[in-house]
Amino acid sequence: MSISGCFVQDCPRVPWSLSHLSPRRERDTDTSKPREIRATMSNVRCLPRIRVRNPLVELDGDEQARVIWHQIKKQLIEPYLDLNIVYFDLGLPVRDATNDGVTLDAARAVQQHRAAVKAATITPDEARVQEFNLKRMYPSPNGTLRNILNGTVFREPILVNNVPRLVPGWQKPIVIARHGFGDQYKAQDVRVPPASRVELCILTADGKEIERREVHRFAAGEHGGGVALAMFNTDESIRNFGKSCFEFALKRKLPMYLSTKNTILKAYDGRWRDIFQELYDRDYKERFAQASLGYEHRLIDDMVAQALKSAGGFLWACKNYDGDVQSDIVAQGYGSLGLMSSVLLTPDGNTLLAEAAHGTVTRHYRLHQQGKETSTNSVASIVAWARGLAHRATLDETPDVLQFAEALERSCIEVIQGGKMTKDLSIAVLGPELGCKRENYLTTEEFIDAVQEQLETHLVSIGQKSPQQRI
Repeated sequence: MSISGCFVQDCPRVPWSLSHLSPRRERDTDTSKPREIRATMSNVRCLPRIRVRNPLVELDGDEQARVIWHQIKKQLIEPYLDLNIVYFDLGLPVRDATNDGVTLDAARAVQQHRAAVKAATITPDEARVQEFNLKRMYPSPNGTLRNILNGTVFREPILVNNVPRLVPGWQKPIVIARHGFGDQYKAQDVRVPPASRVELCILTADGKEIERREVHRFAAGEHGGGVALAMFNTDESIRNFGKSCFEFALKRKLPMYLSTKNTILKAYDGRWRDIFQELYDRDYKERFAQASLGYEHRLIDDMVAQALKSAGGFLWACKNYDGDVQSDIVAQGYGSLGLMSSVLLTPDGNTLLAEAAHGTVTRHYRLHQQGKETSTNSVASIVAWARGLAHRATLDETPDVLQFAEALERSCIEVIQGGKMTKDLSIAVLGPELGCKRENYLTTEEFIDAVQEQLETHLVSIGQKSPQQRI
């Protein structure tokens, strides 16, 4: 493995050393014992693996997200696909060892191969710096990837009929389009000492001053200091974001809203409003009318209120930080943070990075380290693999790979709707008293087994109907 943590592999492979992961107890493989779920692959043993024509970039993660990621790959990907993977380990130890160079290398690989999947990763704070003995507090890998790819993050709930919604009126999906560049995620923030002045200065490329504004004068004395923040965005990035949103809305036949706070940030957020309106009037107004769709700019506080009382069924374009917040609110409103898909899409639509929209599930990982049973919801991670493979199939024009990806995602939903689910969903469906009873939920491993069993049912049908892409 190179210092960047990247290598090209053919599935199956021996994964990069998990020495920083604590061992846990082995799963019971005694076939003489009764077990509710057992995936034997007996139905698909005779079928050759599906050939994926071009490589898929894989970005590994941290903690429990890493654990379930490897289980998904081992059980749901490797047995069925002949797939070249360009692998990068974005686990925190490797990012530290490479001074975060592995993240930059990974972004370049995504640009090259145009289809990628990513596990959840840690963005370290002060406590994590101490825990991992890091050289420094590294930035969010997701933020770095978004800034380099200059893409839009589309987050959409995974609708499962039997999972109740905290917002009952949401009958159709709300898709959050999160701008993936600049703002707080590429800002400069500083501590300001007492008796100081912060100014905003704009210079030409050769250093000539264009404009200077005083931001704030900080008072003298022990408590006179404070903090300051400088952030930016570019017309090009905002315009590309707008194009991505309008095209996505047309493709999915969704009305579209942009939310800002232009009444306060008159120049900053006002620029977003103006660029979107210019794009809409010039390039999309007629196309939206033909599709019986509409576009509207709203203040974000008004938009939040409107979303809560709506039935769903629209695309909500958000600035970077707003999209970060609203995507989690929307996910929970539809029933679970674990039932949210997330894809980063470039403006031309040709490059896609699919990721799990949740964190690294630290609490479950601590149980895993102790060898204790866990019940971690892996749906978002499985769907990330499915969406990444679906994009690869679209680029390569390989219908069998697309069928596999669709079957994989469909299998997750069917398993849950059939009453087999992890503890978090069991609590959501049955309530905290019944949902916590062991007989009413599956462990981490059992849920993936159940998805595999359901997937194999679909694969037999695919193999019988469409063998041309197989090897």
